[in-house]
Amino acid sequence: MKVLITDKINEAAGKILESIAAVDFLPTMSEDELAEKIKDYDALMIRSQTKVTKKIVEAGKKLKIVGRAGVGVDNIDIESATQNGIIVVNSPDGNTNAAAEHTIALMLAISRNIPEAALSTKEGKWERSKFTGVEVFGKTLGIIGFGKIGHHVANVALALGMQVVVSDPYTTKEAVEKIGAKYVNSLDEFWPLCDYITIHTPKTKETTSLINKNTLNRMKKGVRIINCARGGIIDELALKEALLSGQVQAAALDVYETEPDITASPLYNCNCNVTMTPHLGASTAEAQFNVAIDVAEQIREVLTGGSAKAAINIPSLKSDILEPVKDYMLLAENLGELVQQLTKGNLKNININVSGNLAELNVAPLEVAVQKGIFSSSIEGVNFVNAPLITKKRGINIITSKSQKDCTYLGSISVTLVSDSDENTVTGALIAKNMPRIVRINDYNMSIAAEKHMLMVPHDNKPAMVAKVAAVIGENNININRMQVSQKTNQKDNVSIMIITIDKDVNNKTMETINQIDGIKNAQYIKLSV
Repeated sequence: MKVLITDKINEAAGKILESIAAVDFLPTMSEDELAEKIKDYDALMIRSQTKVTKKIVEAGKKLKIVGRAGVGVDNIDIESATQNGIIVVNSPDGNTNAAAEHTIALMLAISRNIPEAALSTKEGKWERSKFTGVEVFGKTLGIIGFGKIGHHVANVALALGMQVVVSDPYTTKEAVEKIGAKYVNSLDEFWPLCDYITIHTPKTKETTSLINKNTLNRMKKGVRIINCARGGIIDELALKEALLSGQVQAAALDVYETEPDITASPLYNCNCNVTMTPHLGASTAEAQFNVAIDVAEQIREVLTGGSAKAAINIPSLKSDILEPVKDYMLLAENLGELVQQLTKGNLKNININVSGNLAELNVAPLEVAVQKGIFSSSIEGVNFVNAPLITKKRGINIITSKSQKDCTYLGSISVTLVSDSDENTVTGALIAKNMPRIVRINDYNMSIAAEKHMLMVPHDNKPAMVAKVAAVIGENNININRMQVSQKTNQKDNVSIMIITIDKDVNNKTMETINQIDGIKNAQYIKLSV
């Protein structure tokens, strides 16, 4: 395997990945250069300089994962990556302290006129009265976005004696009030409350130009604004006009619409009270080390068959959601593979039911695992990233239900596939810790471990049937590992099923021979990704 690291990432990342892959550190490249290079690599690790476009994604035929050593992933075409089954990960926690501290530093800088005063003093001047500032103590700081960075900024601001108000539709009033801040339901109410406003949200359709001419005019006159989040959240031309008119007293920006070409910004060479830094939010030695280590470890985990804890395009597999159900993941995937191979016709519905301890958990990861199993037997390159996309594109309905009734097992999963001509149900369970078993196939109860090669042999319940099937298997030099015979729960038709696990593939000729045995009813060979 090969990993490409670019954009001046800490060398500690390479040391982590060298144990499982060949690692190349290369400078930031143009789109064409990277599209040519990426063909040979299984993983790509970048910072903010590299743009991972659709062209690059499609050129990366071997790519399994793209890691962004930082928080923002707006320089990666997430949609293209997902369609091509490429996991995108970031490091949402690695630069929390650095970004929060830079926000506070900029807020204090524009309160005490530090950049201008420092420049004046270096020029040999002594202009104390010219640079009289204001205290943040007692002032109101408005925070847009109450994630980890926004939360940290709020705690520091409260320690400085500020009042803090928060606007974030994805948090709760209780979470905000717990730290001593005030939750504001709407931005209409938020704007006029603030002496300072700081932004800590990603750039999305909803947040692009969130601060614009209209919203600036609804703010308190003389407000001070800080943005260490993402360029484009503030309309820079509107901000310039507000600074020149005095509606905004001062602003401090670390991010811009036209990075790294700062000369294209309306604020460049503006004769207004704006402090500008070159995207330094995460630029501390500690943060760069932390994000490099974090993302490298996730890449290593994915390339060795594990899951990433901060996958952007498979949120259901984030560690806090995955951890409670991880013991069921392979079982769920095997059930999907098994039931798909039993089902004929065009698939219409996927019905998943969980019971036992699973009924109290978020089972979104299991839904993804089932879908991966269903499609992996017929489509090459299916993984946890693109399996849900395949379900959606094919117009297949997926419905998950939970059963609160008593369960014989620790937890169980039933998967039913409904096609235009068929319907089949399989059930799996943990019968004890670390003991997953297939416990039901349609009307047959059983308890058998999933194995790579399996035979399902329905047959008339009469003497010598097992011996006849075993003889064909032995004649073809196939070893039987385990076998179980189960009768239908409804025994009116006197049919049983043999579940036989074997050590190798079974060819079509062998299956034809088995199916020619008198009393055998449509025996099938099943192959699982165990």
